[in-house]
Amino acid sequence: MIKLVTKLVLKPLSKAIYRPQVEGLENVPRKGGVILASNHLSFIDSVVIPLTAPRPISFLAKAEYWQGKGGKGRIVRSFFEAIEAVPVRRGEIHLAQAALDAALEVLNDGKAFGIYPEGTRSLDKRLYRGKTGVAWLALTAGVPVVPVALAGTDEIQPVGTRRPRIRKVTVRFGEPLDFSHLHGQARNARVRRQVTDEVMAAIHALSGQELAEVYNEVPKAA
Repeated sequence: MIKLVTKLVLKPLSKAIYRPQVEGLENVPRKGGVILASNHLSFIDSVVIPLTAPRPISFLAKAEYWQGKGGKGRIVRSFFEAIEAVPVRRGEIHLAQAALDAALEVLNDGKAFGIYPEGTRSLDKRLYRGKTGVAWLALTAGVPVVPVALAGTDEIQPVGTRRPRIRKVTVRFGEPLDFSHLHGQARNARVRRQVTDEVMAAIHALSGQELAEVYNEVPKAA
């Protein structure tokens, strides 16, 4: 029921309110496992992409979202189930392999999985160097990678705010990147770096962000 409401009500309502500019929907394969690799500006990114994509997109989410009590807990749980988020227990969400294994199950089931190669949100709007988990997934699952660029989501819900604001949002889906010729080389660090850099270059071409040239680390206070 919640999935039906999300599809028939939430998607049209969000589009009517925010009027997002969406480009390249034809680049997202309608069937089969696929990775959507995006830049990351806001918590709201994991909502914007599923609401604008032409098929369900799964993201990792803290298991606590499924454990809330009362009416609010049911609403939150139902929403994350509706957008097919994958629960990961607290502590595991920062353990790369546990998260990657959960993502691999999604891809092996022929579904779409969303990932942020930067690892965490960019607070200064620059595009940081990608971590090689996206390459491990693509090479292990043997699926294409669709680069995604978001703009304006950081203005909807800036860090430290609770209520979303109405701001212009742009979502660009780029042409799929095919790494089938490298399938099976997920353990090769040089190949993983090569694939990751190619994915990040495609995201940069779509977003036009300034390049940071370094990894984006999670603040110690987080």
